[in-house]
Amino acid sequence: MKIEQFEDKGLAHYAYAILSECAKEVVLIDPARNPQPYYDFAKQHSAKIIGVIETHPHADFVSSHLEIQRKTGATIYTHSLVGADYPHQAFDEGALLEFGKIKLKALHTPGHSPDGISIVLEHEGKDKAVFTGDTLFIGDVGRPDLRENAGSITAKREELARQLYQSTREKLMKLADDVLVYPAHGSGSLCGKSLSNANSSTIGAEKIGNYALAEMTEDAFVKLITSDQPFIPKYFGYDVSLNKQGAPAYETSIAGVNRLGLNFKPEAGALVVDARNEKTFKKGHLPGAINIQNGGKFETWLGSIVSPKEKFYLIAENEADLDDLIKKASKIGYEQLIKGAFVQTEAAAAITPEIDLNAFLQNPDNYTIVDIRNESETKTGKFFENALTIPLPELRERAKEVPADKPVVVHCAGGYRSAAGSSILEKALPDTKVLDLSEAVNNFKK
Repeated sequence: MKIEQFEDKGLAHYAYAILSECAKEVVLIDPARNPQPYYDFAKQHSAKIIGVIETHPHADFVSSHLEIQRKTGATIYTHSLVGADYPHQAFDEGALLEFGKIKLKALHTPGHSPDGISIVLEHEGKDKAVFTGDTLFIGDVGRPDLRENAGSITAKREELARQLYQSTREKLMKLADDVLVYPAHGSGSLCGKSLSNANSSTIGAEKIGNYALAEMTEDAFVKLITSDQPFIPKYFGYDVSLNKQGAPAYETSIAGVNRLGLNFKPEAGALVVDARNEKTFKKGHLPGAINIQNGGKFETWLGSIVSPKEKFYLIAENEADLDDLIKKASKIGYEQLIKGAFVQTEAAAAITPEIDLNAFLQNPDNYTIVDIRNESETKTGKFFENALTIPLPELRERAKEVPADKPVVVHCAGGYRSAAGSSILEKALPDTKVLDLSEAVNNFKK
C-alpha cells in the first residue's frame, strides 16, 4: 500500500492517491483541477485509477473528478446529500470500497458542510489513516459558515457548528490514537482560521494539540468556531456549484481562453485584471485596470475581488506568465470568465504617482489613509490611528465611502494587496490622487 499526497501551495490544498500495490489499482481523494499528476502517478506504478472520492463539494478549488471519470472510467463516490449532477455512487455512512488489501470506509462527518464525509483507510484489518476533507484539519476544524447560501443543502452556521461538534467527538475522536490524519487543506487555506503548517498528524496528537478538540460544551464550541473566521471570497459559492455539477476538462477549457494580440485595447468600461508587477503597472496601465500581481495567492485574490458573475480581460508581462495566470485562474474555475487574455509590453496612458514618503511622514493628516487588511488583522491593532478600514474583498463595493477631498494612501500588511487596493480606488476616485504605500508599510509596524 502507498499513500501519495499532492500539494497545491497556492490554495493550500492536499489531494491524495491511495495505491494498492498488489491489485495495481488507485483511488483518488479530492483531486485538484489538473488531473495530469494523478495520471502520471498511476502510470508510474502501472496501476489503474478505479475510483475518485469527493469528501464534499469544495468551495475553494475546482475538482477534476468528472474529467477523471470520463477518461478512466473510474467511479465517483460522494455523499447522497450532495445531490451531485454527475454520474456517481453514494458513499454514505458505513459504505465500503475494497481494492486489494485496502478497505475505505465512509463516515458522515457534517459540520463544515452538511454533506461532508471522512474516509477511514483500513489495511490488513487495522485502521491506518483517515482522510478528513474539510472536517478536521491539523490544529483546527473546518469553518461552518460557507454553506448558508450555497450547495444542494444549505444550513445556518450555528446548526453546522453543532454538527461539527458531534462529528469530531462522536466519530473522528473515537478512532485509535495512532490513526494518521490527512486533511484536504493546510496553513493558508481560508476554510479554517488557524491551520497548522504540518501536512499530516494523528488522532492522538490532535486530541492533545488541536484547540477545537479540547474538552468543552457544545455551546462553547459553537461560540468558538463561529467567531473570528476569515473573510469569504466571492468565488466560494460558485465553486460549490461547479463542483456539484462537474467542471469542464482542464486542458480543453484552458485552450478555449481567447488569446488576443500584443497590447490589445479592450473596449471602454471593460473590467481589466492586470497581473504585471506593480512597478511596471504604475509606470503605465490601461485606465481602470485592477493590479492583482502574479504571485503565490493570485487565484485567491482574483476570486476575492472579481465576482463570478463578471467577465474580465487578463493582462500579463509575457507569454509564459500569461500561461501561468490562466492555469491559476482555472484552479477556481475562472478561466471561463476570461473575455480575452493578452501580453502588454507598452506603457499605457494611466500612470500611478509614487508616494512622497517624507511628505507623508511629516503631515499624515493631509492624507486619507485606507487600511485594506482583513478584519482579523485589524483587530490586532492599526498602523495609523485614523485610518479608514475597508477590507480588500469589499473595496470595489465600498469605494465611495472613501473621502475624495484629499490624497488617499492605501496600505495592507506587507505591500502585495495594496497594489490592488490603490488601483481599485484610482478607478473609483478619478479626481483624487491615490497613492500606494506598498512595502514602505513595514516602516510603520509597531
